[in-house]
This record gives sequence, C-alpha cells and structure tokens, in this order.
Amino acid sequence: SVHTKLPRKTHTTMNLNTTAAKISAPDITFSPDLQREAKEVYVIGRKAGLTQQSVVSVTSAENDEKIIGALLNSIKESGKATTFLTDERKLTVIALPAEDKISRNNHTFSPHEITDSLDGLHSSARENLVQICVIDQEIEKFMCPVAAAIARAMPLYHSKSSLKELAPTSGVNVTYYSANAGEVPTHPSAEKEYETASAVCNGVRLAAQLGDMPPAELSPDTYAQKCQEIANGFAAQGVTYTEIKGDDLRQKGYGGIMGVGMAARCPPRMVIMTYSHADATEHIALCGKGVVYDTGGLALKSKVGMCGMKHDCGGSAGVLGGFVSAVKLGLHVKLTLILAIVENAIGPESFRNDDILTMKSGKTVEVNNTDAEGRLILADCVSHASNQLGDVDLIVNMATLTGAQCITTGSCHAGIMTRTKALEDRAVEAGLMSGDLTFPMLYAPELLKKEFKSSVADMKNSVANRMNAQASCAGHFIESHIDEAYKGDWCHVDMAGPDSRNDGRATGYGVALVLGLCKAHGFC
Repeated sequence: SVHTKLPRKTHTTMNLNTTAAKISAPDITFSPDLQREAKEVYVIGRKAGLTQQSVVSVTSAENDEKIIGALLNSIKESGKATTFLTDERKLTVIALPAEDKISRNNHTFSPHEITDSLDGLHSSARENLVQICVIDQEIEKFMCPVAAAIARAMPLYHSKSSLKELAPTSGVNVTYYSANAGEVPTHPSAEKEYETASAVCNGVRLAAQLGDMPPAELSPDTYAQKCQEIANGFAAQGVTYTEIKGDDLRQKGYGGIMGVGMAARCPPRMVIMTYSHADATEHIALCGKGVVYDTGGLALKSKVGMCGMKHDCGGSAGVLGGFVSAVKLGLHVKLTLILAIVENAIGPESFRNDDILTMKSGKTVEVNNTDAEGRLILADCVSHASNQLGDVDLIVNMATLTGAQCITTGSCHAGIMTRTKALEDRAVEAGLMSGDLTFPMLYAPELLKKEFKSSVADMKNSVANRMNAQASCAGHFIESHIDEAYKGDWCHVDMAGPDSRNDGRATGYGVALVLGLCKAHGFC
C-alpha cells in the first residue's frame, strides 16, 4: 500500500504566531487492500457501474442485497444516498453523472462533484477509519484525478480549539475497482497509478495547506523555510535550493519583487529549486506568484475585498506541490522552480502609485496600481527563467492574478494563454486529463499591449481600459518581460477562480495540472 503520512504540529501560542501551523488531519492511504474494519464506506462511480452486484461485492455485504438495492434505486441519474448495513457500517453511494451528461470542457469523471459530495468526509475520518471504493470500467484513467478530488475534501490546516485528537483508527483508505456492467469488480493492475495517486494527493494537500495558513503563520520567512526543508528532504534526488533575498534582489536587478515586498517586516525573496532526471527530455521552468498576503499596498483593498487574500500565494503553492510530486515520482523531466515570495504590505518603505520600477528585464514600469502586484513579481520570474537558465523549453507561470479571470473562464477553469496553438492544446488536454481544468483566453499582444502605454516609462502595470480583455492584458504584461532571445514556449495560467472553494478553503489547484504538463503516468 502507499501511504500519505504527514507530520502533525501544534500551536504553542495564540493564533498570531510565527512558528508552525496546526496540522490535525487524518491520513489518506491508497491501497488495493480493502479495509474491512472501516466503520464507514463510500462507493463512488457512474450510475451504470453501480449495480447491486458491484456494490455488494466491494463492500462484502452479501447479507444486505435488498438494502443496497433500495439505496441504489433511490438515486435516479446521479446523486448521493446513505444507509446503514446490518453490521452497523454506514454506507454512502455517490453516483456521478453519465459520460453523455458531461460537456466537452469538463472531466468525464466529475472530480468537482466528488469533492463536493465528500463534504462530511473529514469529520468522519477523524473519528473512524473510512473506506472509499471507486468503481469504473475505465478506472485506470481516473485514479489520479480522483485522488486529487479526495485530497481537496481533506484539508490539512485547522486552527479550531474544539477539534478533538484524532482517534487511533482514524484515516481514509482508497481502493479502486475495474468493473464492466454485470461483472464482479476486480482490482486493476495499476501499481504505478496507485503511486501517482498518492503523490498527487500529498501535493494537493500541501498546496492547499499553504493557501489556508493565515499570514501570521505563513510569512515570507516561514514559506522559504518550508521550501528549504522540502529541498533538504529530496537531497538524494539531487534537488537544489537557492535564495535571493532582500537587498540582494535590489542589487541584482529584481525590481519587481523588491518593490512589491520591501515594506513588509519579512524581506521579499526569490526561491529557486531544481530537479533533473538523467533521462530528462524537456526542461520546464515553473514560476509561481507567492504573495503570502495582499493588502493592495497603498492602493488599499476594502475590508471585504481584503478577506481571503492569504490565498494570493496559490500559484506558487500549486507549482511547488507539482514540483514535489514530480520529484517523488522521479519523472523524466528537468524542472526549475522559481517562486517570488513577498507580502504586499503597507509601511514607510511601501512602493507608491507613480513610482517607476526597473525590472530584471531592464524595462521600466510606471506603477499606476500597487494592487496589480502579482504581474510585477512574476515578470521578474519569467525574465530570470528566460535569460538566466539557458536551455529552457517551456516557461509556465501560475498565479491568482486577476478577478477578471473569473469573469473570463469561471471559477472551475483557469484561464490560459500560450504563444502557440500546440501548447494551448497541450494545456487544455492536461487540464481535462488531470481535473485541474483550463480554458484558453485571448492571445493578441499586438492589440492589447497598448493598454499599458506610459509617457514616462516603458509601460504601466495596470490597464487604461478595464473593459478590454483585462485578464489577457495581465498575461501580456508578464510576457513582455521574457527575454527577446528566448526561443522556447510560454504558458500563462491565471487560476484566481479555481484556487478556492465556496467555503473559503484553498483547493490546491495547479498540482495536478503541472503533473499533466509533465506527462506523469496517470495524467496522459
């Protein structure tokens, strides 16, 4: 079996601490071995595969055929139903929509519906062992996206004083079954998929944990320390760690990162981590926006608009979780992770509207909105990737960049921009395979870059006309700082919408997408 063991730490002071987040969450195990002692069982699948025979088989409930039959009959086309078996186990069946009910822009196994249907899982798994059985005739294709969906329902970060200690038998075990209609379900020969499922689950939970942590706990200092710990843990895999911090950023020309972060108590930094497999066939630079908290700077956000801005590190968390999962799986790829980690705070050193920043690219930017800070720090990241690394094939930058993305592609699909149709197709396909959905935004730099025209600098950082493809304009601002000599491709991922759920929890979006772009087993 493959386990997702995670360290547990506890608060030593009140919530305004700067040491360690309180992690108190059940473990998730992926194993073909059914845990028959589980007090609660979930069976998930599309309605056609959820027959009385298949559910009885995977739950070993031969004495409860009539109960299970009645439960299944209570679900029409899709939905959720719960009953108790004669041995006092609680059984919940989640019937997913049939494939012909799913649009071409959604994953065919409905991972969002899985997460939403598991809304009570975390509470149940704190007190008892929970067994999840997933059934489908094409289950090998869906094992990894399902793992990500389950991970989103099992967040790591909690700071509730009312939470009891985990029970000794707490946790979740996930088992997959292959089943054609009318046949007894069998275990797929999918050892590699189980391994990938565990890796993506860990990555998603890590990314979501970072997004859920309050800024008093996840400062630029503690975020960088976390990255260093991760790199140290992968020393045997050759992972390296470099950090450019504070005044070194200024001296080396990273004006975007320094300008945004210099007012905060903890200095800004660029964190660079590398991994290279001996048989790597592609070098991908993963650039992430890591704003641990965004007040808006001197262009201050409202009291309502500021709440939730701890999620503004979601892009960096997504690529970090994807990097960790890729290394754990030993993917045949070369990765350079570049994180811009800052707090957009207010203080005597705050950068101002009307200031002019000189970026790593050498271009100058007239600031007309200190709350358009993400593009400034990512511009330095892509400049570094395109002129400091030498042999990069693909630059991917990921960020909770614009509210306009939600209007453009919605709350489930990240908006993507690419220079080539081939990469656009690859990114859309990676989203459909991984469950981290994407959809193309307008790519037209010759029409949109005029929105940043400045009379005193090379460009402004915010658009003149907010009604002119604003989300695409933000992507083009970042693109304009890629070195002109760079010959590789570029993919911009704005995931402001899918980064968080309706309940305010971070989703860990981006981890599965990175694995899809890296063509990990189970995602291609």
